[in-house]
Amino acid sequence: MTPDLIVTNARVLTMDASHPRAEAVAITKGRISAVGSCNEIEILAGPQTRIIDAKERTVLPGFIESHLHLVLGGAELAHLQIGGMHGFEALRDAFRAFAEKHPERPLLMAQGADYGMLDHPMTRADLDAMLPDRPIAITAADHHTVWANTAALKAARILHGLETPHGHEVVMGKDGLATGELLEFEAFAPVIALGGEARLNLGIATGGEPSPWPTEAERAIDRAKVLMGLKHCAAHGITSMVNMDGNRYTLELLREMRDAGDLLARVKVPFHFKPHMDLSELDRAEAMTRDYADEWLSSGFVKMFMDGVMDSGTAYMLNDYPDAPGHRSEPLFPPDRFNEIATEIDRRGLQIAVHAIGDGAVRQTIDGYEAAQKANGERDSRHRIEHIELIDPADIPRLAELGITASLQPPHPPAAMDFPMFPTMNKIAPARWKDAYTWNRLAKAGARIAFASDWPVSDVSIMRGLKAALTRSPYPGAEDERLGLMETLYAYTAGGAWAAHMDHITGTLKPGLAGDLVMLGCDAEKTAPEDLDRHPIALTVCGGRITHEAL
Repeated sequence: MTPDLIVTNARVLTMDASHPRAEAVAITKGRISAVGSCNEIEILAGPQTRIIDAKERTVLPGFIESHLHLVLGGAELAHLQIGGMHGFEALRDAFRAFAEKHPERPLLMAQGADYGMLDHPMTRADLDAMLPDRPIAITAADHHTVWANTAALKAARILHGLETPHGHEVVMGKDGLATGELLEFEAFAPVIALGGEARLNLGIATGGEPSPWPTEAERAIDRAKVLMGLKHCAAHGITSMVNMDGNRYTLELLREMRDAGDLLARVKVPFHFKPHMDLSELDRAEAMTRDYADEWLSSGFVKMFMDGVMDSGTAYMLNDYPDAPGHRSEPLFPPDRFNEIATEIDRRGLQIAVHAIGDGAVRQTIDGYEAAQKANGERDSRHRIEHIELIDPADIPRLAELGITASLQPPHPPAAMDFPMFPTMNKIAPARWKDAYTWNRLAKAGARIAFASDWPVSDVSIMRGLKAALTRSPYPGAEDERLGLMETLYAYTAGGAWAAHMDHITGTLKPGLAGDLVMLGCDAEKTAPEDLDRHPIALTVCGGRITHEAL
């Protein structure tokens, strides 16, 4: 059969150990049909075949974004972006300019703040001084804290507090009013709702479904935001993604987009299991897995949060926070309860992905996976731990022993990309810095590695992620935790596909698999790591369809 597309004169890195390098790739009817030399592939062309000269640039399997929040990211593209901004005056001026540009918005939302953006802990008084007469709010880059002004707190009806689940908090002041600091999703959900995005946040906030079910007009608004996110990801070479929040509504939006030809990547969506849920709620997870199960849209896994984040002191630690003696935080699931849940999810044949940042949360998650394996026996579960920002050395070999995937984010280590060293590293005792962001030690111990961005927590750009992964410096007293170029590329492609149970579909360039590929803007092997981000993605192909082109 004559190929529809040939990419030739390329530095092809197939991620297929049996045929690791090539010069050209042919795609026919959405599938890889041939991989080989320029002469071998070009002779296959017919009169209707499009032939693209890669000009000796690197061609890889399409990138697998192993941990992002597509729906949130798409919506937030329209928000005020303040990443890297510091100081009251800069924030005030940005908000006032944004307010003038958007007089119709009921909420002015900013994204990308770090916890040290002001020289003191932020309160509603700071935001009131920036813009007192309209509701405004700022989301921390990690998306685990929101700061809101008095107008926003009043409009959301939480100025006088809010009853929230364990681990979520509207921080109250001595005056009996909210300070403006809102910790975790269910504390700031009422503020998010002011901007009309409550439906899109249910997948991460509560795991529930919108009620009443959104109208076609409302779904069209939401689909447009998701499409913006998909286009943004396609421009960065992403052809498959694991959405780390979700519900049936998310899947249904994506199904409608797939049927309309607007699904630009393969997407996996989890069932989000919250601490208050009964085990019977897992029937919903099984139904989602059954009802959405093709190569473009699938579920098959359950997402959980074991803790929060270091900066807000909600990451669960084995030892006291150095700046808060006596405080270690608490897991969102008690150990016995988590073991029970993990065992039941595993018994049902579903995969588990758990957000665990502190070393206490990481250990408890590993213990739960071990309990599930003891109860149900070994199987190809590929359970995952998301983030692993701090780990006790004794737990490092346990990931490989139990077949656990380490889902890691190259943009996250402080000072590696956009996040500053402090205040995050103040939350870890200097003697423990060697146990933070331990990618190489996990890999050397045999753990499977998948790389991701956690967008919109950090920039979705794979090229920036590659640079961060290959150029991060060791922390004082720590060893070099970088992986090599090929290991890093593998973690963004085949490693991610394996972690998502998608390796039979994509992740390598070999005949029969999906026609998913990315052409970089350079030869990655000849480009200095510090220069990788200067070369935007040249071509993205998903299922044989060109989803981004900047040749």
